[in-house]
Amino acid sequence: MNVAVLLLLGLGFLEAEGRCFFNRTQEYCVCYHLSQETVSSIIQCLAASVVEFQGGELERYVAFPISDLDPSSIETLGSLLIRKIIFRDLLVPEILLARVLKFFSYTQVRELVFESCIFKGRGNWEEMANKDLPILSLRFHNVTSALLTGRQQDFSSLSSWLGTLQELSVTGSHVTSLPCGIGRVFRALLFLDVAQNSLGDESLASTFCSGAFPQLRVLSLQGNNLTSYHRVCESVRLLPELQHLDLSQNKLTADPSSSCQWPVALQIFNLSGTGLDEVLTPLPPSLEVLDMSCNHLRAVDISLSSLKKLFLSQNMLRAVPSVRNFPMLDTLHLDNNSIAELPWDEVKHLWDVAAAGNPYNCSCSGAGGLQALAATGHLGQGWPQDYTCQSPPGYRGRLVKDVPVSVLRCNSAAVIAPVCVALALLGVAGA
Repeated sequence: MNVAVLLLLGLGFLEAEGRCFFNRTQEYCVCYHLSQETVSSIIQCLAASVVEFQGGELERYVAFPISDLDPSSIETLGSLLIRKIIFRDLLVPEILLARVLKFFSYTQVRELVFESCIFKGRGNWEEMANKDLPILSLRFHNVTSALLTGRQQDFSSLSSWLGTLQELSVTGSHVTSLPCGIGRVFRALLFLDVAQNSLGDESLASTFCSGAFPQLRVLSLQGNNLTSYHRVCESVRLLPELQHLDLSQNKLTADPSSSCQWPVALQIFNLSGTGLDEVLTPLPPSLEVLDMSCNHLRAVDISLSSLKKLFLSQNMLRAVPSVRNFPMLDTLHLDNNSIAELPWDEVKHLWDVAAAGNPYNCSCSGAGGLQALAATGHLGQGWPQDYTCQSPPGYRGRLVKDVPVSVLRCNSAAVIAPVCVALALLGVAGA
């Protein structure tokens, strides 16, 4: 067990006064600024499935001797329950990380997370050549390191492990490019999140070159510096397995006469918060989920035969898009637009409709349709408190649910006509 303690200790963290705290219910252990006096508290972390180290600076341990492990030590490491390790607010010498990482091959750790860390210098990764690690998920957020350009040899030494990695996140870290050769190392990667970075149209083309990320299913490019819808399409078209693409929070513009073809497998497309005044085309033909919320759309005139979910909240729509253009649709979100009335006949078959925060005309048909939809249980969150009348003046500010839609008020002819007939018959009978 001493070996396990030394490994965890070597990864983080003889520094200022601190100790570890173990939440047995959540199997989560957090260590703050461990010191030589409080290091014994790390032992309780050996029963955790998630261990987090916060705070510290590891430069003083660069020269710390790290020898190979004997068979009993390897067996001990393999018996640990730890599946996830988080490093937060640390200064990490890359040369030390390169020497320690190889020992993870003896553990059952599946996920490694670095958050708000600074990687200093460059490590010698040759010792990792042909080393397989059990880690399948690698996440970096708000980290600083040396530039990735010119480091193909380092990635080549790590290729045996990185070639099996399934999830990679590098978010909020000022990344401007990912060299083509690096992408080719990630042969089995299914999920790539590079949100909140500084990737532009030019760098995107080189990142997703031929042979890069061949198995990628999910790609998040949220919040980068992308501007050209066409060039993004040209960049990702070489990802044959791509199913989910997130371009939200980029300021995209249309390109005249764009004929780019999106990957045929693409089913989920997020264009929310991209500053759209109109729907960009072409759209992926096999889409099942399309999110264009938080834009400036005034109309949506498209047709997608396979679309199941359409999100259009927080736009400037005055009318509901024709649901008949989406024969497979089951979900439609229209919150906070300028829609006065929902077409009951078109939306009544949908399973999830959200349309709160619109200026409703509480005529008989307008109020009655919403009340009928609510009665089916398919009207989403916000009913009844966020559905209010804008017109007619007599109902302004009133909840739609409180508007009377009785037959006598809304279809008086249907009541008066039978009464008149009955009175006429009574008159004839009495004559």
